[in-house]
Amino acid sequence: MAAVTEALTLDCRELSTREINRALGELPEGSVVHVTEPWGRHNLAVGLTNRIDVRVDGNAGYYLGGLGDGPDITVDGFVGWSVAENLMSGTVRVRGNASECAGASSHGGLLVIEGDASSRAGISLKGGTIVVGGDVGHMSGFMAQAGTVLVGGNAGHALGDSLYETVIYVAGSVASLGSDARVEDLTEDDVRVVERLLKTAGFDHVDPQNVTRVASAKQLYNFDALKGQSY
Repeated sequence: MAAVTEALTLDCRELSTREINRALGELPEGSVVHVTEPWGRHNLAVGLTNRIDVRVDGNAGYYLGGLGDGPDITVDGFVGWSVAENLMSGTVRVRGNASECAGASSHGGLLVIEGDASSRAGISLKGGTIVVGGDVGHMSGFMAQAGTVLVGGNAGHALGDSLYETVIYVAGSVASLGSDARVEDLTEDDVRVVERLLKTAGFDHVDPQNVTRVASAKQLYNFDALKGQSY
């Protein structure tokens, strides 16, 4: 990130969400911004394309950091559903837990959740990277097409249902696998990937050589509506 050129505090008690997002979008590269008193405010820091450092001081609502293409966002609290939805580049870090659909349809960038993520984390992932320090809920990685997910805790039922090219690493237990997902042997390349993700996320509670690799069995790539039917 470029050198800091401006420091600013935006208070959610005094500004509307539109006013906050407009102010964020107009800041020069390298700015550091504190968004204070969010009180679960929805749609904060959405659609930003500038390389700025946004620090949300408290819990935020849904779609935080959505459609981001450049900023680095840190939330000192919990977030609602679809944090970092459709993220293109940049980083979103949540120091608490996240609700459903974290990182949905992310094309790039990095989403780090230091706590737990609810159901469908990484749904329809399209190239982004998601690192969760704790557990993820059911159907995480559903229809994930590309990218990487690392779960530092346990995974709920139907993990990786209808998975495509995304690879999911789980340090804890997997309640069950979804359709067309399978466990594969861990390679040295996988270990290096996990090591890099842990270093980037700042986590030290996972053994990179003792994670489960979940990937697609690739039986759903070519759907045949007539398979198994007779007339």
